[in-house]
Parts: sequence; structure tokens; C-alpha cells
Amino acid sequence: MISTVTTSTFTTVTAAGSFAVIGIFVLLALLIQKELVSASNSERASRLGKILDIGIVPLLIAFVLVVISKVGAALK
Repeated sequence: MISTVTTSTFTTVTAAGSFAVIGIFVLLALLIQKELVSASNSERASRLGKILDIGIVPLLIAFVLVVISKVGAALK
């Protein structure tokens, strides 16, 4: 019984950690794309920049939560 709980807890923590890493890489890619788009002066580029904000904002919030979680775990 205890080994089952330990195994499922480990699997959940490992999956959450890998999702966090994937989310950080996607956030980084979107921020790079937004910087590249902001260098252009076309209207299409400005629309794309606004569309990229739709993905950047939630990932930025998730990034802040992950950082707070990791810092909190390190301080315990």
C-alpha cells in the first residue's frame, strides 16, 4: 500500500516538473517571437504581437507560480 502511494506521488511530482520545464521553454520561445515581431513596422506584425500576448500572459503567471513554489520548497 505504501509503495503504491509513494510511486504515484513520485510520478505526479515528476510529471509536474516536466510540464513546468516545457512551459518555460514555450514561454521563452513566445517571448523571442514577440521580440522579433516587434522589430517590424507592419500592421500584420502588430496583430501577431497582440495574439502572442494571449499565450504569453498565462505562461508568465504559471512561471511565477513555479518560481514561488521552488523558492518555497528550498526555504523549508
